Amino acid sequence: MAILSIQSHVVYGYAGNSAAVFPLQRLGREVWAINTVEFSNHTGYGAWRGSVLELTLVSELVAGLADRGVLSRCEAALSGYMGDAGTGAAVLEAVRKVKSASPKALYCCDPVMGDVGRGFYVKPGIPDVFRNEIVPCADIVTPNQFELEALTGISTTTPDGARRAVDALHEKGPGVALVTSYRGADGYLDMLASCGKGLYRTRTPELPFPTIMAGSGDITAAVFLSYYLEHADVKAALEAATSSIYGIMEATFNAQSRELLLIEAQEELVSPSNHFTAEKL
Repeated sequence: MAILSIQSHVVYGYAGNSAAVFPLQRLGREVWAINTVEFSNHTGYGAWRGSVLELTLVSELVAGLADRGVLSRCEAALSGYMGDAGTGAAVLEAVRKVKSASPKALYCCDPVMGDVGRGFYVKPGIPDVFRNEIVPCADIVTPNQFELEALTGISTTTPDGARRAVDALHEKGPGVALVTSYRGADGYLDMLASCGKGLYRTRTPELPFPTIMAGSGDITAAVFLSYYLEHADVKAALEAATSSIYGIMEATFNAQSRELLLIEAQEELVSPSNHFTAEKL
């Protein structure tokens, strides 16, 4: 079985597919990667080269997979950063083709739009596409705290607000929601996960990175999806993903690296140094 991953790609560093594909493979998943943009490096550097790829490319590549008769082997589709609002239609077409060939396949949407402290960093129109078209079609949605508020219009400065925002996400369609980063108590960073029947939280020390670590949300969405496919349980997937991601983030912080240490710290994916237990809120 395979995961179809439709995301951006950078040549240097880790973001989009370059942050998601290797971790999924290290966890034993076959990955079919389709890139929506091809950049020299992630945009956090302030300058980059490359381009947004043709909107028709996603559809053409998925059609090629259909021609090979392999879409029935797809157990999930994963989408992330879109360089253009028009990419949304191609992503949804790809998801429909996957689900037609593999009815039990899940669609995980990482609604990449912005972050706390940076605001929106995507083109105008993309947030509306996520809110109105893509998220309602997703089985799993994985926003960060900023994106959660952007999708729902609900302030998440309090735990009650976060709960109401997650409930609002469920009302839009997704059965599973993961908030990849939520600032809880001072000095700690939370992840929240819900299946509509319960909201769970893991809490880790907040590592004081000097800048936002690009790719951290992309790898979190991918790893959570892999563990959810393995366990079919939100709490177990949250605990496993938190443990693995924190290990990679801690190694990156200790090395004072500006890029994720995916290769050097890859054992954290399969044998984390720490284990974090989720509590039900």
